Amino acid sequence: MTAARRPLRLALVAREPDHPLLAGARRLLQQEGHLTVGQDEPADVVLLKARDAQSLRRAERYEQAGVPVLNSAAATARCQDRDWMERTARAAGLPFAPTTGRGVLGELRWPGPVVVKSLRSRKADLVARADTPEHWRELAGRWPGEPVLTQRPVDGDGWDRKVWVVGGEVFAEQRRSELAPGAPERRPWTPDGRERALVLAAGPAFGLQVYGVDLLPGPDGPVAVDVNAFPGVRHQPGAPEALAALVLRTARR
Repeated sequence: MTAARRPLRLALVAREPDHPLLAGARRLLQQEGHLTVGQDEPADVVLLKARDAQSLRRAERYEQAGVPVLNSAAATARCQDRDWMERTARAAGLPFAPTTGRGVLGELRWPGPVVVKSLRSRKADLVARADTPEHWRELAGRWPGEPVLTQRPVDGDGWDRKVWVVGGEVFAEQRRSELAPGAPERRPWTPDGRERALVLAAGPAFGLQVYGVDLLPGPDGPVAVDVNAFPGVRHQPGAPEALAALVLRTARR
C-alpha cells in the first residue's frame, strides 16, 4: 500500500497575510488538504510578501534551513534599490527608463523636466514628476534629505501598463498614471507580444517568480520604469490559481 502524501505546509512572511492574492491561493490549497502554518513553524514553501528588515531575516532563516522562498530574500531586497534595478535591466537587454542623475534631493538643482524617485523603493516613497523649478523646490522642501534618482520622462498617454507574472502566468491592466491628476483608475488591457516578452524576461534577470513590471509606451517600443517583487495583484481572475500552482510546483522540485 502506498503511504498517503503528507499535506504541504505553507508559511507566509507577509505584511498583509489576508491580501486577496494570498488569501485566494491559501483557500485553494486548503481545499486540497494543504496547511498554512504559523509564524516560524516548519514549512515546505514560504511566500515572502514583505520588504522590511525583520521579514527578510525571517525568510533568510527559512532559506538557511533549506526551505524554498518565493521570492528569495536576496532578490526581494535587491529590488528595493532602483539604481540596481536599472543596471540589472540594462545588463539583461531590457529597455528601461534612463537615469539622468542621483543624489540627496535637497542638494540637487532642478535639471529640467524629470521624474524623481526615492533611491530605495518602499511603501509611501517619493515618486513624482517635476516639470518646473517651483515643483522641484516644493519636493525638495518636503524631502530634503531623501536620496533620489531622476529619470528622463517617458511621454506616454497618461496610462501605466501594469503587468504581473505569477509563476509564468501573465496578468495585466492599465491604470491612470500616479503622476497624472485623478488617479487611480483602471481599464482592461492585454499586452502585445513585445510587451509580454519583455516582462517574462525580467523574471530570470531579477531572480523573481512573482513580480510586477510597470511599462510605458516609448517612441521605440515599451519601456520599463519599475520592477516590483511580489506586488499586490488584485482584480485579476486566475492569479490565486496561478500562485497556488506555483507553490505546489515549488514544493515538488
